[in-house]
Amino acid sequence: MGKLSLAAKITHVPSMFISEMPGPNHGCRQPAIDGLTEIGRRCDALGVDTIVVFDTHWLVNTAYHINARERYKGIYTSNEFPHFIQNLEYDYRGAPELGDAIAGLVAAQGVRMMAHHVDTLDVEYGTLVPMRYINADGRFRLLSIAAWCPWHEMEESLRIGQAVRRAIEAGDCNAAILASGSLSHRIHDNNAAPAGIHTISDEFYRQVDLRVLDLWRSGRNDEFVKMLPLYSRLCHGEGFMHDTAMLFGALGSDGYDGRAEILTDYFTSSGTGQVNAVFPLAA
Repeated sequence: MGKLSLAAKITHVPSMFISEMPGPNHGCRQPAIDGLTEIGRRCDALGVDTIVVFDTHWLVNTAYHINARERYKGIYTSNEFPHFIQNLEYDYRGAPELGDAIAGLVAAQGVRMMAHHVDTLDVEYGTLVPMRYINADGRFRLLSIAAWCPWHEMEESLRIGQAVRRAIEAGDCNAAILASGSLSHRIHDNNAAPAGIHTISDEFYRQVDLRVLDLWRSGRNDEFVKMLPLYSRLCHGEGFMHDTAMLFGALGSDGYDGRAEILTDYFTSSGTGQVNAVFPLAA
């Protein structure tokens, strides 16, 4: 039988790349990088062999989709932030059997979901950026699931998270799941962006984000799940926060009472709110 060993909400801010470079922003995202590196270390310690990423940079306009390639390999430049992410080489083994199993379980519930075995279906940076720090040597298999879902129901995304966990536990892998996306995500207006690389776009968003982290730390997840749909709209949640819905579906939705561990303290980046947080799993 398979096992889900780690679950986390993670950042993928592209400013981690400029943090690596000499210059005025050198080291500015080191805590975020360290948090992702720690997740990789914990995956090793737990015997994880497969990582499932709910990617809020993979936009889908109808149905839910899984990139079930046998291998992810290529060179990536972001069409969104080409000044941050250029010529990023990647090579990861995929997990196509798990992708098919998830799609089958979801479809059986009457929710449209498809797994694709298409070598020209590229992977997005919500997957590639965290893998740079968690899985740089490709030791973990990888499965990327679209989580930028503008025309989808939050309840369906919760059900997809439940199906992901069932498929993992019915299979033979030892897996981690990562919800890759921000908290609030109202990026600064164009001309304010360069000076605002380390700030939030409105204090309201920071205060709601901090309240959410308080709920997570205290295990008040039933309250969070109830507020998630409105939170995602009012605070411009990245990908409408369907990554987070999938994560909480896998955790047990409003019945989950685990207390989050904050690996990287809340920080603001280009108008958005960010965190790395691990959610404990019941034995």
